[in-house]
Amino acid sequence: MLVCPQCQFENPDTHKFCQKCGVSLTELVCPGCDASVPTNVAQCPHCGTKSGVVWLAIVAPSVSSASSPASAEAQATVLSSALDAAPTPSSVTARYLDAQQRYQLLESMPDSLDLQSEVTLKVLDCQPYQPTPLELLYGQQINPLVVVQRGEAIGDDSAAQSEHELSNASHQAPQIGEMPLIAQPYLALNAQMHPSLPQLHDAWEQDGYTVLLLADRLELPLLSEGWSNPDVQPLQILHWLYQMTELWGLLQPHGSAQSLLELSNVRVDEDQLICLQRLYFDHTDSPLSLKELGSVWETLFQTAPKTQLAPLVRLCQNLQTGDIPALDQLRSQFEAIANELQPSSMTIPPGSAYPLDDFDAPDEDSEPTMKLSSDLEDASLEIPPILPESDSVQTQVDVSAAQDEVATDGDDVPTVVLPMKLISLEDAGRSDVGRQRDHNEDYYSIQAEIKKVEGPSGRTLHVKGLYILCDGMGGHAGGEVASAMAVDTLKQYFEENWTDQLPNEATIRDAIYLANKSIYDLNQQNARSGSGRMGTTLVLVLLQDTHAAIAHVGDSRLYRFSRRRGLEQVTTDHEVGQREIQRGVEPAIAYARPDAYQLTQALGPRDENFVNPDVQFIELNEDLLLLLCSDGLTDNDLLETHWRTHLDPLLSVQTNLEHGVNQLIDLANHYNGHDNITAVVIRTKVRPNLEQVRR
Repeated sequence: MLVCPQCQFENPDTHKFCQKCGVSLTELVCPGCDASVPTNVAQCPHCGTKSGVVWLAIVAPSVSSASSPASAEAQATVLSSALDAAPTPSSVTARYLDAQQRYQLLESMPDSLDLQSEVTLKVLDCQPYQPTPLELLYGQQINPLVVVQRGEAIGDDSAAQSEHELSNASHQAPQIGEMPLIAQPYLALNAQMHPSLPQLHDAWEQDGYTVLLLADRLELPLLSEGWSNPDVQPLQILHWLYQMTELWGLLQPHGSAQSLLELSNVRVDEDQLICLQRLYFDHTDSPLSLKELGSVWETLFQTAPKTQLAPLVRLCQNLQTGDIPALDQLRSQFEAIANELQPSSMTIPPGSAYPLDDFDAPDEDSEPTMKLSSDLEDASLEIPPILPESDSVQTQVDVSAAQDEVATDGDDVPTVVLPMKLISLEDAGRSDVGRQRDHNEDYYSIQAEIKKVEGPSGRTLHVKGLYILCDGMGGHAGGEVASAMAVDTLKQYFEENWTDQLPNEATIRDAIYLANKSIYDLNQQNARSGSGRMGTTLVLVLLQDTHAAIAHVGDSRLYRFSRRRGLEQVTTDHEVGQREIQRGVEPAIAYARPDAYQLTQALGPRDENFVNPDVQFIELNEDLLLLLCSDGLTDNDLLETHWRTHLDPLLSVQTNLEHGVNQLIDLANHYNGHDNITAVVIRTKVRPNLEQVRR
């Protein structure tokens, strides 16, 4: 089957367009120029941007055959004859890794192959919309420890199969048994859902060898390169070492701690998160000790000495001498060093933290310190993660059970406190009438003042942004009037009352009361009554650098999305069903009421005594999206269902935000076209403000 990238509909293999929404199943959208590019092309022919889906393939002898030199020699002969004609710039005929001709080779093979070792090469996925057998097993929640048989030898196209036979071969039901031994640790670790760990796409055994397909991270810079940067800050190095420590605790039980000792395997992504390309397995039956990790750290310090990091150098020496034999002791050492590296007089706003581990906001009067958890299973690896906000944040999507365990709210959960700075802000919005309405009662506004400051220490943005979305009610000359009046009133109010500091809660409430009054007074003047009274919902974001204020009335929503915490609904709908839940009624009973979705609050129908906006404040402590949405976009759990395809890609600055918003509108029209649809998306990227930290 082919899974549609837009609506997730499962289509027959022979279809070129989705049966449900019409999206192409043979083309990808170029991230550089938005052109349509065939899936079997690695680079966009129009702009040269990498557009194809590329995997890193590791071909190795199966464990059972690797011990036999004669068998290994025979395998090498088969593999060499199949792959020695891999495509070169002048090649006309493409060569493939598999008999089904899904994975096309992108590079020439060496002159001689020795399958007593392994071969690593890049392949282009020519059928990216077709789930792998491994993905199908996970989707069906079947035990993933299976063997997937793929038929003939790699690249062997001497006996051409019909299209029907190829389809059957590619979807042959896997036989329950054992997954290739080398793939089992990948599967176990992938369940952790940690972005630092190698991501396994597929694995199979065939003709005495094993194939692993991994996410290609070879273009990411090596940790050693970042380490050698003379401008790297001490606390950044501390973070890298701490990440490696926590990865060590995850890898060691699976006999793959060696993965951290191969420095050519340790890379750093754009968020300064350590990423492993693959797993290397320990050479002995006994677990590696922290002495080996200390030796690798000492190598890094010897390659690029950091005289200002004497405490970390001593830490490496203590590891090698065995004075720090356990992870909890190592964490205690990190705590002391972090406190030593940070200025004790540094003043940080409450809640502005840069956690190394699971986290909670510091007390308002507390000094900024770092504490490290002694519970390895609760370790957080992603940088920079965000802090849990007030109890009003309503989590709508639990991306995985593993993430649930990571995002805890315990009072004893430790943090290292650092100020953050905003380095990138982008926004985009669009409103659409939908497929069933003849007029649009939604209204939105985007206003952002951005001042860029750039110097040797990097870029900082100073931002003042006002984002408003209203969903009107009251029919022609009613709903659209109310929503526009609310937006215009709020814009004018904040233009006059917002100076250099983010408005406080009282100021924000006054603005909303004024917007309500303007609509209410017009209703009174026109003698509107009952359902004829016009009104509007409201969701509002005020952004001042890395601080944001959020307010809402009604059922228009604000969502927050990050890779660490997934999709969260920040606002709680002002409707009867939610009101009953807050009173202690079970959700199923609360939403069984016929009036469950009736609004309990809106701007305009009644005076300010009946309006009680929710106002909350958050810190931007990680790269994230903020989404203001009318209910035409949020009905039927649309975002909760399609966040992987329509939100996750928008976190990357290489993805056009306006194009992404258009895709959200198209998605809502396909599923929720019964109402007007409006989306405003804000994309922010932050980094630690290390200028305030001692070198």
